Amino acid sequence: MLHSILAADATPLTTAPSGQLVFAACLGIFAIIGLISWAKIHPFLSLMLGSAVMALTAGVPLGKTFTAFSSGMGSTVAGVGVLIALGAAIGALLVESGGADEIVDTFLDRTTVGKLPWVMAALAFIIGIPLFFEVGLVLLIPVVMLVARRSKIPVILLGIPALAGLSALHGLVPPHPGPLIAIDALHANLGLTLGLGLLVAVPTVAISGPFAAKIMAKWVPIEAPASFDSEEKPDRSQRPSFATAISVIMLPVVLMLARTVTETIGLDKKNGVRVFFDFAGSPLVALLITVLFGMVVLGLRVGKSLKEISSIVGGSFGPIAGILLIVGAGGGFKQTLVDTGVAKVIGAWIQGAPLSPLFAGWLVAVAIRLATGSATVSTITTAGIMAPVAAAGMTDTHIALLVLAIGAGSVFLSHVNDAGFWLVKEYFGMTIGQTFKTWSLMETILSVVGLICVLLLGLVI
Repeated sequence: MLHSILAADATPLTTAPSGQLVFAACLGIFAIIGLISWAKIHPFLSLMLGSAVMALTAGVPLGKTFTAFSSGMGSTVAGVGVLIALGAAIGALLVESGGADEIVDTFLDRTTVGKLPWVMAALAFIIGIPLFFEVGLVLLIPVVMLVARRSKIPVILLGIPALAGLSALHGLVPPHPGPLIAIDALHANLGLTLGLGLLVAVPTVAISGPFAAKIMAKWVPIEAPASFDSEEKPDRSQRPSFATAISVIMLPVVLMLARTVTETIGLDKKNGVRVFFDFAGSPLVALLITVLFGMVVLGLRVGKSLKEISSIVGGSFGPIAGILLIVGAGGGFKQTLVDTGVAKVIGAWIQGAPLSPLFAGWLVAVAIRLATGSATVSTITTAGIMAPVAAAGMTDTHIALLVLAIGAGSVFLSHVNDAGFWLVKEYFGMTIGQTFKTWSLMETILSVVGLICVLLLGLVI
C-alpha cells in the first residue's frame, strides 16, 4: 500500500513557495487534460507527462523528475494492481463457465414484463460487483436486446437500468479500479467502504435506472433490431448452478464485510475469529480465495481441465494491461502531488474553504471527469488532491464516504470525450443526441443522487 501522507511530507522534493506549487498542480492537470482530450494521447503517457510537467514547474531537480512518479506507480501496482488482476480472473471464470449467463437466465425466468426494468438493474448490480464495466456491458446488452424484442418494449426501458447498475458499481464499489485506488490513496477501510458503497448504490441505481428509464424511453423509443428475435439461449446443461455462480460473486464481499464487522464490534485481536477474518478478509486474500474457489466450482466441477482453467485465468490478464498502466500512472501522479508538497497546500486550502470535504471531493472529481472523460483518471487525481484532507482528522466512516463522493463525481455527464459514450451509442444504435438524452443524462442523475446519498449518510453516521 502507498506510504502515508505524513511520511511523504517529511522529505519534500522541493521547497518552492505555495503559489508556485499551486500553479504547478494546475499546469500538470491541464497538461493531462490537454494530452488526453485534444492530443488524443493514451492516459498512461498523459499522466506520466503531466507528472513531469508538475514536478519541473514545482522546482524539482531534473534528475529527480520521475522519482516520486516511479515510487507511486510501483506501490500502486503492487497494492491495487494485484487486486484488479484477481478481480479480472474472477470475472473471466464467471463468463467462460456460463455462470454469469445462468444468473441472467434465472432472474429472467421468474419475471413479468412490468418488472423487467428492475430485474435488469438487479442483474447489472450483481454482475457488476466482480466484472469491469465493459465486460458487464458486453454480457448484458445482448440480453437487453433479446428481452426487449420478445417483450415488444423500448430498448431504453431495459438498457438504462442495466447501464445504471453497471456504472454505479464501477464508480462506487471495489474491486473496481477507481474505488480501489481512492481507498488506497485516502487510507480508507475497504470493508467499510464496500458496505457503504453498496448501501449508496441501491437507491442511486433505482432512481437513475428504472425510474429515469420510464421518461427516457418516451424521448428515445427505439426498438431492438429484428436480428435478436431469432437468437437462441445457450445450452444450460453444462453451466454451474445459480447458487454456485452467486456464491463466487458474494464470497469476497462476505469475507471483507466480516472483517469489518469483527473490527467494529471490538473483538480482541487475539480472538480466533478475529485473527481468521483479519487474514481472510484482507482484500488480497479474499480475492485470492475467491479465484481458487472459482477455479474449482466454475472450472473443475463443470468438466474443465486444469489446462483450460489456466488458459481462462491467463487470458483475463491481457485485456486489463492498459487499465493497470493507467492506475499505476495515476498512483505516480498522486505521489508527485504528495512529494512536491502540492497536495498538502491544496488540501489546506480545501480545509479552509466553506465547503463540506465530501462536496469538495465530488466537485473536483466532476471537473476532472468533464475535462478528461475518464472516470478512473478523475478518481485517481481527485484522491491525490484530497488525501491531506482525509489525513487531517477525518473519521474512518467519513473517509469511506469521501471515497464514495469522489466516485460519484467521477461518473458525472459522460460525453464525447468518454469512450463509454461511444460504446453505448454504437451498442444501442443511437444518434449522438439520443445518447445525450439517455446515457449522459443517466450518468448525471446517478452522480447527483450518489452525492446526495453520501451527504445524507454523512449527517447521520
